[in-house]
Amino acid sequence: MSSQTPLPETPLDPRLLVREEGFAGYLQEFKRRVKGGELGSLPVVVGLIVIWLIFQILNPQFLSAQNLSNLSVDIVPTGLISVGIVFVLLLGEIDLSAGAVSGACAAVLAVLNVNNGWNPVAAMVAAVVVGAAMGLLQGFFFAKIGVPSFVVTLAGLLAWTGFQLYVLGPNGTINLDNDGLVSRLTSTYFAYVIAAYGLAAVATAAFLAVSLVGNNRRRAAGVPSRTLGDIVFRTVVLAVVAFGAAYILNLYKGLPLALLIFLIVVVVTDFVQRRTKYGRTIFAVGGNIEAARRAGISVAFVRITVFVISGAFAAVGGIFAASRISSASQATGQSNVLLMAIAAAVIGGTSLFGGRGSTYSALLGMLVIQSIASGMALQGVSNAIQFIVTGAVLLAAVVIDSVSRRSQVASGRV
Repeated sequence: MSSQTPLPETPLDPRLLVREEGFAGYLQEFKRRVKGGELGSLPVVVGLIVIWLIFQILNPQFLSAQNLSNLSVDIVPTGLISVGIVFVLLLGEIDLSAGAVSGACAAVLAVLNVNNGWNPVAAMVAAVVVGAAMGLLQGFFFAKIGVPSFVVTLAGLLAWTGFQLYVLGPNGTINLDNDGLVSRLTSTYFAYVIAAYGLAAVATAAFLAVSLVGNNRRRAAGVPSRTLGDIVFRTVVLAVVAFGAAYILNLYKGLPLALLIFLIVVVVTDFVQRRTKYGRTIFAVGGNIEAARRAGISVAFVRITVFVISGAFAAVGGIFAASRISSASQATGQSNVLLMAIAAAVIGGTSLFGGRGSTYSALLGMLVIQSIASGMALQGVSNAIQFIVTGAVLLAAVVIDSVSRRSQVASGRV
């Protein structure tokens, strides 16, 4: 009678625990991801909740409809700049010129629209084109000439600041029409309650549909997929957040146009990063440039286009910054704008080491930064303390990122 040697037991893919063991498997998978350094947006979400609770206890006006509505608009200008910064950080590089580019493009917009009488739409398009051209020039020197991104964008910071001062002229400030299209970008609210609730419903339905379609495709391909219960749970959480936000916004003036545009930008750019061939090449180059080159990816093209994207979004952020105060001045894009844009991306979860992050980082990070600023303003705390606290939060985010990366290396996931 012949005996057969038993085959070694194949370890269960930990991602299948959710499907095989239900809620218990979900907890085990969560523990595995935390131990492996795959923290995702968990730290920033927890941090945001803690910040809101602290400031609400200190001042009941913090979570008022008016304050949250104003906060949702305040995050947009720097948040849009941060979206472009995320693309650069995914390569493991840095763009120190984004603030200066935003100020210079705001100046171009104001001069063309106010001084030269251009149509506001044409002036805004021209400003974005100028921002993209600035990014193209910097990307060329970085990708083709080999100048480090730190140096080339530092030179850009100085050059574009000078360009901004030159364009604005001796007066240094150009006021925009308070009732014009540019100013209305941040002053327009959709007062009908259906607008905010409709956006919440569309977002929830879209998330559910995309999750179900993606799950079916994964199941058909024989790869790990989520349970229906997991998808329903995630959808319910999103619905609670979305409809809760809509309810708060409707208590004040309604859905802000600026916030709507920002959310659309974040969703579209995230789709580009995660669902398109171009987006995957960015992660590939940021993760391992030599492997990406051997795989046939045009590294120079990716690097140049990423800086073009960063320049374009810096210009858009500059436009919204000018819209917020109905003017373009020498202060637009200066001071701490660049620092906050980079800090938002990092605090939101984009890695400084490249290859990991998403444009949702810009949204979450700006919520944290602006919440700190808003809460301290309500408490009458000086700007000096605000900078100290924001710096501490940024340091904590970088520490978490570094520890997370070490955990991934130790677990063999990097």
